[in-house]
Amino acid sequence: MRKKAINRLKVVLVEKNVSSKWLAEQLGKNEATVSRWCTNEVQPPIKTFVQIAETLDVKLTSLFND
Repeated sequence: MRKKAINRLKVVLVEKNVSSKWLAEQLGKNEATVSRWCTNEVQPPIKTFVQIAETLDVKLTSLFND
């Protein structure tokens, strides 16, 4: 059974032309943790989603699939 992609983090990073490593550094998180978010293996807390949106200068809702 295929996991449902809840977040669009990987897509937004590509659109913004930044790496998951860069995002990890900006958030003070482990690079492996951000990678797991990008693959939808795990989801960050909503508070972290807010930080991600602010860091990437995007609307919070743009980080999620419909």
